Amino acid sequence: MDMRRLQDEINVELIVPAATDEVLVAAAKLGDHPAFAELWTRHSNTAFKMACRIMGNRDDAEDVIQDAWMRAYVHLKAFDGRAKFSTWLTRITINSALMTLRRKRAHPETSMEIEDGETWRHCEITDQTKDVEEFYARHERAERLRRAICRLQPTLRNVVEIHQ
Repeated sequence: MDMRRLQDEINVELIVPAATDEVLVAAAKLGDHPAFAELWTRHSNTAFKMACRIMGNRDDAEDVIQDAWMRAYVHLKAFDGRAKFSTWLTRITINSALMTLRRKRAHPETSMEIEDGETWRHCEITDQTKDVEEFYARHERAERLRRAICRLQPTLRNVVEIHQ
C-alpha cells in the first residue's frame, strides 16, 4: 500500500479515542499530531508510574517521561510494530530512567534553592571529589602510625589503642 493511499484511509477527522494503537501509530508516522497526542493520553500514566518506581521521586520521573516521549516521537518511524506500542514505550522509558540514574551517579547535583526571607544567601558547595595526592598522603601517614604503634611495648600500645 503506498503512502498516499494509506494517508487517505487514515483521515484525521475519523481518528477517535476508540481507534487502535496500530491505527494511531500509522497516523502519527504520517505526521498526524492529534494521533500522537491520543497515544500520549493513553499511555502517559503507565509510563509515568514506571518512571516513578525507578527514579524514586516525582520530579526526576517527570524529566524521564519528557525525555522518553521525545525519543518516542523522534524515533516513531523506526517503530516496526513487532511489539505493542505500549511495550516499546515502556522500554524507552526504562532506558531513559536508567540513563538518568547513571548520569546522576556520575555527576551528583546539589540544590541551590536556599532562600532567606526575601534575599538569597550565598551557598558554597564543596568539591566532593577527593584529591588523589591528599588521599595517598593520609593513607601513608596512617600506615606509618600503625607501624609505630605496633613497635611500642604492650602496655603502652594498649594505652594508645584505648585512647584512639
